[in-house]
This record gives sequence, C-alpha cells and structure tokens, in this order.
Amino acid sequence: MSYIIIDAHVHLWEKQDGCVANLPVTGIGNGKSSFLGGIHQMMPPYMEDNRNTAERLIANMDYAGVNACAVTQEYLDGNQDEYLLKVKEKYPDRFRITSLYEDEGYIEDRAKLQPAQPAKSSVAIDAFDGIKICACRLKNKDLTAHLGIFKQAEAAGKYISIDMADGDEQVESLQKVIDECPDLKVAIGHFGMVTTSGWQKQIELAKNKNVYIESGGLTWLFHKEFYPYPSAIDAILEARDICGMEKLMWGSDYPRTMTDITYKSAVRFILDSPKMTDEEKRLFLGGNAEKFYGFEGLQPLPEINNML
Repeated sequence: MSYIIIDAHVHLWEKQDGCVANLPVTGIGNGKSSFLGGIHQMMPPYMEDNRNTAERLIANMDYAGVNACAVTQEYLDGNQDEYLLKVKEKYPDRFRITSLYEDEGYIEDRAKLQPAQPAKSSVAIDAFDGIKICACRLKNKDLTAHLGIFKQAEAAGKYISIDMADGDEQVESLQKVIDECPDLKVAIGHFGMVTTSGWQKQIELAKNKNVYIESGGLTWLFHKEFYPYPSAIDAILEARDICGMEKLMWGSDYPRTMTDITYKSAVRFILDSPKMTDEEKRLFLGGNAEKFYGFEGLQPLPEINNML
C-alpha cells in the first residue's frame, strides 16, 4: 500500500542564531553547534556549513517518499520567520510554516545577547499558516497568561504548534485556553514528551475536537532503545487508545534526530511495524496531517530505487 506522508514537525534555517538559558546557540561548522556552554552535534555532519535549508530537506523528503512538511520553530534556533516566508513562496505545495511567538523572557534574553538587534515583540500572522509556541520555555508557563496570541490565531484561522512542559504541568492551563478558543486548531508536539511521567495527560487533550498530537522527536525520546523502536510503536498504540488514531500525526524533528538515523528510517520504522494496520499507518503517516494542515491534491510519491 502506498501512502501520502506528511511530516508534522521539522525545522529549517539558513543561519542558526538562538538562545537558551541566557546562552547563545550558534552553528560552528560540520553540523555542530554551541549549546548550553558545550559543543553538540545539532545536525548531520554533511551539513558542513550548518545551513539547514529547504532544498536539503526536499532531497531527503523525495527519497523517503514524504509529500509535505509542517515547519515548526524553536528558541534555540532563533527566529526564522524571514527565511520561512521565502520557503513558502518558493515551495508552496510542500510546506506549511509557523511564525515564532516570542514571549517576554525570550525577548529579554535576546536583548542581553544582542542589544543592537532585539527580538520582535509581536507576531505577524497573516503571511504564515500557524504560530509556534515554545510553551516549555516560556517565562510564565501559565498558558492562560498568553491567551491573547491563541485568540489572535483563532480569529485569523491559523493553527497553533505547541511544545509543552513535561508531563501535566501545563495541561490544565491549555485546557482552559482550548475552552476559550473552541475553533482553534492545536498540534501538541513531541508526542506529549512520551518518556516522561504524566505524558498521557497531554494526549488526553486531543479528545477536544480541534486538538491533535504530533510525534516530532519520537525517535529521540526512545533513542536508547534505537531502531526499530518497539516501545515507540507501543506508545503510539497507547495514545490511539486514549484519543483515537485519527488524532495522531507522524513527525520527525528533522534535522536534529538525523544525527544518528536517516530520514528514511524515521518513516520506515512505522511502515515496517507489524503492530499497526494499513489504515492506522495511513492516518498516522499523513491522512490526519493532510486534514489538519489543509494540504490538497497530494498523491503518493514514486519510490526511488536504492542502488544497494
């Protein structure tokens, strides 16, 4: 069976220039970055110039049979709004993009590191498909304190991509936001931080009509187990039993997860799983995301033969 495949969690940048915990995050070459005071392999070493471009991702997408992607953002990469607008203009059929919500804490941190280039203080919604909220990194983690941006997204018909704090810390406040914004579409990232205590509470939020769960970083969370990630498959099935397979979306967290596996492997462990039915794979790999992100007219990509 051929599938339409949509990646609900990828990152792109021309230049990584972010900050976390008052420390800069910058690329230093060969896929390595300075991060939390040390040097880390942030992307595959073949990204020797540390440019994580749409063209490189598309090459991986074509080989892995991935039709389209939803690009999210992170404080540690820096604001990529300007670059993502270029990506959307050049490849409108393959990408959905988010604008990065910068809270008070991030703006203050950026101002300390680059006083001459302060972060923006508002979100320009119209040109983007959604808004990314790094909820786990907010200075004020009570999401009701940020209700304005959720209401703004709902009024504009945009979706929210959100990475929450571990476990159930922000579940109650997000439920209050959802109650206030019943028509707002929300994609909760990192599969609810599935390897942490209380992750099921985040999954339960997908019982709300317009709330979905995406699995960006799933292979990272089960990295110690490694391929073919049987416990990750079990977690998908547990989440299915909580909110229904029609609320779950596949995501890779490219390029960070590609430091140890290939992009194709991030798809293949789902395709090869004997525990999931063809219909469950169809929904999880792309059917649900096609509906959530509003992709139309997609057809399964032709397989590219491997010379091996």
